[in-house]
Amino acid sequence: MIDPLTYLHSGAGDWLIVEGKNAAADCHNWALKLSENLLKYGMGDSKPKILLLERDQVRICASIIAAVAAGCPLFLGNPDWEWRERQAVLDMVQPDIIWGEGDDRRWRRGDGEKVGSGSSLIMIPTGGSSGKVRFAVHSWETLMASVRGLAAHFQLSQINSCCCLPLYHVSGLMQLLRCFSTGGKLVVLSSYRDIGGKMGADVEWGEFFLSLVPTQLHRLLENGESAACLSGFQAVLLGGAPAWDDLLSRSRRQNIPLALTYGMTETASQVATLKPGEFLAGNNSCGRILPHAKITVRTPDRRALGANQTGMITIEADSLALGYYPDISLSAPDLYFSTDDLGFVDEAGYLYIVGRRSDKIITGGENVFPAEVEAAIRATGLVQDVGVLGLPDSDWGQAVVALCVPQEADVSPPQLAEAIAPRLTKYKRPKHWLLVASLPRNQQGKLNRQQLQEMALKHLSG
Repeated sequence: MIDPLTYLHSGAGDWLIVEGKNAAADCHNWALKLSENLLKYGMGDSKPKILLLERDQVRICASIIAAVAAGCPLFLGNPDWEWRERQAVLDMVQPDIIWGEGDDRRWRRGDGEKVGSGSSLIMIPTGGSSGKVRFAVHSWETLMASVRGLAAHFQLSQINSCCCLPLYHVSGLMQLLRCFSTGGKLVVLSSYRDIGGKMGADVEWGEFFLSLVPTQLHRLLENGESAACLSGFQAVLLGGAPAWDDLLSRSRRQNIPLALTYGMTETASQVATLKPGEFLAGNNSCGRILPHAKITVRTPDRRALGANQTGMITIEADSLALGYYPDISLSAPDLYFSTDDLGFVDEAGYLYIVGRRSDKIITGGENVFPAEVEAAIRATGLVQDVGVLGLPDSDWGQAVVALCVPQEADVSPPQLAEAIAPRLTKYKRPKHWLLVASLPRNQQGKLNRQQLQEMALKHLSG
C-alpha cells in the first residue's frame, strides 16, 4: 500500500481527477510545499497541531498527505461551521496552524502535541445526532485497517472511487484513502447532482465505487439519466442514515448495484457491507462483517446473544478509533466499542439494524423505533421527507410525533393519518402530525435530533 511519504518522493501519477481535470500534479506540488513549510516550522520533540478548514478539494487532499507524512496531528474541519461551532473547536483544539482560511493562512507557535513514535493522528469530526462537534482520534494504522478490510471483502487489490461526499467527513476521507493507498483513481465531484449529467471525467464507471446517503439516492432515482448512470457503477455504497424499504425496492427495479453498509466515524467507516449481487437478489441487510472487524450483539448487562436475537451492537475492529480528543490512547483498545444501535445477526452472518437505543420511544409501555414509522410514512408517497420522535405526554409517557415535508401543498395531517393506518399497529401511529418546509439534516443525511425536537416543541406550542 502507498503511504504519504512514499508519494511525496515518488511523484504525482494520475490518480486524482477533480472537476474533470487530472489534479494529481497540483496535489503533489501543494503537498510538497506544505511539507517544506512544516519542516521549517519545527517544534523540537513536539509536532504542530493543524486544523484544516479548506474548501479547495485538491488542497484538502494535499493537506492530509502532507500532515500525515510529517507526522503532525491533523484535525479535519468543516469550513462551513457557524461561528459558535468554530469557536468551540478552536477552544478545544488550540491549533498551532490553521490551513484553509482563504489565502491568509495562519501559523502560530504553540505547545504542539507529543505523539507516539510513528503515529500520524487524524482527528475526524463527528457530531452524532445531537450536532455537537467532537473528534474521533484515528491513526494511519486504524485507517489503513479499514481500507484493507473493504479491499479483502470485495477481493480487490485496487479501489477506484467517485466521491461526492465531503472529504473532511469520514465518508469522503475513506474514499480518498482507499484510492490513494491502493493505487486507484479518485474522481471528486462538486455535487452528487452531477451524477448522470456533467460527471467531469471520461472514465469507465464499471470499475468505480460510489458512496451515497439515502436522501441523495432518493433524489437521483427521480432523474432517469442519473438512475441509468448509477446502474453502471461497480457498487453504490449506501450508508450514513437508515434506508427505507421503498427506496431499496425502487433501486432494485432499476438494477442499481447497491451495497448497504454499517459503520461510523469511530470505526473508520463500514465494518459490515452487503455485496451488490446479494442486494439485487433481494437481501436488505447491512451485509456480512468485514474481515478486520467482529460484531457481537449483547444484552444491556453485556451478555452475548445468539443468532436472530436483538440487542446492543458491539464492535471489535482493527479500525477502531483511539478515543475522542483529547483522551487519546496510542495502544490498541482491549475492550469492544458499544454503539447506540440495536440489531441482530442472522444464522448466515448478515447484520440487521433495528434502530437506535437513544431514539427509542416508549408510549403506553410499548417500544417504538422512529426508523420503522418513518419508513411506513415514506411508503405512502405523500411526503418528501420525514422525521419521527417522542415527546413527553401526560397520558402515554411519550407521544409519537411525525414532522413531514409534504410531497404536494394539499397534503393534510388527516390524509397522512388515514394512509398510515393499514401500515402500522395503532400504538406506533403518530399522535401529532406537523407539516414543515424542511428538516434539519446534515450533508450526510443524518437528522439532528436535538433541532428536530426543538422544531416539534415550537410547532406544538404555537
